[in-house]
Amino acid sequence: MNGLRYEPALLDRRIRLPPALMCVLRLLVFCCLLWLPSRDVPAEERAAAQPTEKNKPNTQAQPRITFDSVHVDGPYIAMTFDDGPQTKLTPKLLDLLAAHHIKATFFVIGENVAQHPDIVARAAREGHEIGNHSWSHPKFGKMSDQSVRRELQRTDDAIKSATGTRPTLMRPPYGSLTARQKRWIHDEFGYEIILWDVDPFDWKRPGPAVVRNRIVKETRPGSIVLSHDIHPGTIDAMPTTLDQLEAKGFKFVTVSELIRMARPEPVKPTSSD
Repeated sequence: MNGLRYEPALLDRRIRLPPALMCVLRLLVFCCLLWLPSRDVPAEERAAAQPTEKNKPNTQAQPRITFDSVHVDGPYIAMTFDDGPQTKLTPKLLDLLAAHHIKATFFVIGENVAQHPDIVARAAREGHEIGNHSWSHPKFGKMSDQSVRRELQRTDDAIKSATGTRPTLMRPPYGSLTARQKRWIHDEFGYEIILWDVDPFDWKRPGPAVVRNRIVKETRPGSIVLSHDIHPGTIDAMPTTLDQLEAKGFKFVTVSELIRMARPEPVKPTSSD
């Protein structure tokens, strides 16, 4: 045949295995494919991938650090007085509060504390709470962190010198404070940031009757009432204001006491179609 050798077809040269053995081999290959991907994954990573309780995202709300009012069970409110101490008006207010057996919270200006430490010491001695209201009453929201820190630290030191203890509350002048400032001030100084939900705008000096009526009308259980012990009209308004609040059944506590009374907000029912 022209010297050519006969070569059998390629298909005929393949090894033929019994059907039962082929099934066993296919099963072994399948098992190897399942085992190989997990072989190179460390045990720690495989465990982390499991949906355990430990690895679930932390959905717990951050502790509250800013308060304008507090949800409480009972008719409790906090009266707060800013910008003092004032040499004549603050002692007059302290006399009135003592006569009513009321404890209030004073957010003091550092410069005034340095001038009248004896008044601040008296307020603390009589059970009132002293909070930091800055050294010179600037707008913190427009200041650098270092300038804010200096304002707070000087006032903190003055309060400590006058009363023997450092404040745990801070009220920003004008309520001016960014969310970022609130966080670092809380982290660095440990302050709760205190705002208000009742404002009689007594700094505009509308007269004692207006100040009284606004406070009495707007105050609710858990309210933090803002006023100033540096305005004569505010001090003149306080006797009838306190009388009328007491007549409505309100009980007076310091801001820190009010915060400790806080209860979870009730869940509001959702409307269904």
